[in-house]
Formats: sequence, C-alpha cells, structure tokens
Amino acid sequence: MDTDDQASRVLDGNVAAGPLAELFAFDPSLATAVCAGCGRAAPLATYTVYADAPALVLRCPGCSAVVLRFASERGVMRADLTGTRLLVVTLTAPEPRPAT
Repeated sequence: MDTDDQASRVLDGNVAAGPLAELFAFDPSLATAVCAGCGRAAPLATYTVYADAPALVLRCPGCSAVVLRFASERGVMRADLTGTRLLVVTLTAPEPRPAT
C-alpha cells in the first residue's frame, strides 16, 4: 500500500464519536458480554453484581471472573472491561407504525 494512501485513511479519534454514541446509548442489562476468562456469553442482567465496593463489580456467572468494573465520582465515569472479551448490543428496529 502506498504511504500517501495509508496516511489519507488515518483520521482523528473524534470521528468515532458518532458511532460510539450509538453503542453507548442502550440498556446495558440487555447487552451480552463474553467472559474473557471462560468464554461464556450471557446477558449482563444475569451476571453477579457486587455494589458495595468502591466500584460496581460484575462477575461471570460461570467462572466468577471479574468481567466489568464501573465507578462514577465527581462527574467522572470509569469503565474497566478488561474481563470482557466481547460486548454485544443488539439494536432493535423501530416498531412499524399502524396505517392510518
């Protein structure tokens, strides 16, 4: 590949804002997380949650590995998805409107 062609494909990280805004505007309990430890795929709603720590901690229902950590303090949110191999969000199509 020509260096000039490759350089023209590289964009600023702000370009990701639109697509990522769509990803992060969902009901997280409906998302499916794949555990990096055991590979089990399950909806986040089925994970074990420990809410009494400094951060919210979600553990895999199969192997108890930490899949997600989340903390929010003074207007700053932190999400650690190190234990998540893959997060799958299914976007549903809007309901068709009835004919009038």
